[in-house]
Amino acid sequence: MPNMPPAGGTDIAMVAGEASGDLLASLLLGGLNRYRPGLTVHGIGGPKMIDQGFRADWPMEKLAVRGYVEVLRHYREITGIRRALRSRLLAERPALFIGVDAPDFNLDLETGLKQAGIRTVHFVGPSIWAWRGQRIERIGAAVDHMLVLFPFEAELYRRAGIAATYVGHPLADLVPMEIDRDAARATLGLDRNDEVVALLPGSRLSEIRYIAPLFVAAARRMLDQAPHLKFIAPMAGAAAQAAFEACLLGADAPPITLLPGQSHAALAACNATLVASGTATLEAALFKRPMVIAYRMAPLSWFLMKRMKYQPWVGLPNILAQEFLVPEFLQDAATAEALATATLQQLHDDGNRIRLEARFTQMHAELRQDTALRGAAVIGALLDGVPLAEVLS
Repeated sequence: MPNMPPAGGTDIAMVAGEASGDLLASLLLGGLNRYRPGLTVHGIGGPKMIDQGFRADWPMEKLAVRGYVEVLRHYREITGIRRALRSRLLAERPALFIGVDAPDFNLDLETGLKQAGIRTVHFVGPSIWAWRGQRIERIGAAVDHMLVLFPFEAELYRRAGIAATYVGHPLADLVPMEIDRDAARATLGLDRNDEVVALLPGSRLSEIRYIAPLFVAAARRMLDQAPHLKFIAPMAGAAAQAAFEACLLGADAPPITLLPGQSHAALAACNATLVASGTATLEAALFKRPMVIAYRMAPLSWFLMKRMKYQPWVGLPNILAQEFLVPEFLQDAATAEALATATLQQLHDDGNRIRLEARFTQMHAELRQDTALRGAAVIGALLDGVPLAEVLS
């Protein structure tokens, strides 16, 4: 793949709306900085994007809301930000707009920009294969080119007349194929013989509100049955940590070590993880860890969402495998007792652990495509009008 010349200050706008999008966007920006060092990139993003030279016109925390009910509470502020950003971009006319995930925000924005002749790229295809498949027409009206993370997605979009390129999953490049658990434990001050459970309750405050109390209660039950266990919980920012700490104020709260960030160190160090459904489930699979997936949200949001899903799985490892590799507990089924029992089973079933490590290693290899390089090549080709075959060969 040839190096691409600098763009000479070409302006790109980009929007990411939550911690996982910030990470994915930052990796893409790393590839762009390597091959297009003259780019100026701004919009809405987080600290990892800023570390790559991104200029945040608004902080991404303004968009980090999930669920119909939760979005309604912030609707006016979010739509106000979208209108302001659209007006700015229509005036500035960047060479390209890249929406990173956050489809409910980005697709509306991209539609207006595309209609005005500004080219649009969407990085991370909305999960039309899992639920709300009718969005394919909306995506076609909004997006000039999709960058998709999973191998089966590109053909699905192409059949609908939407240009798409499979670029692999950047987390598969970031996470090493072989995990050094002892090194991770040394970093976190854990003994190599400790039995460790990592709790990952999500990154959004709306998630922590529903999931953190459940995880804390499950940890309490696990500790009652296995007093030697140690619990660690990486936190996605100060606000998330404060919300989680509020769940630990009761006299019966188990000891849980909160880690500022460090989700990858936590997954490398743990024996098993209790994890909220989302990108973190894929991260846990890439770290080859047994897991239990759980999720809770506002009852009305759950009622609406469950009617629109097409598959029996919600966790990414199970979706990619097309089977229940690991257990899932959603909404009313996600009780502290059920999560504690399932997590202890994941901890102590050696045969299951060996089977999962093999399946997750295969999954890791399939997703490892040097995403930053491939994504940067696609974006460079779009900027230069070069056929993709010339830069991806």
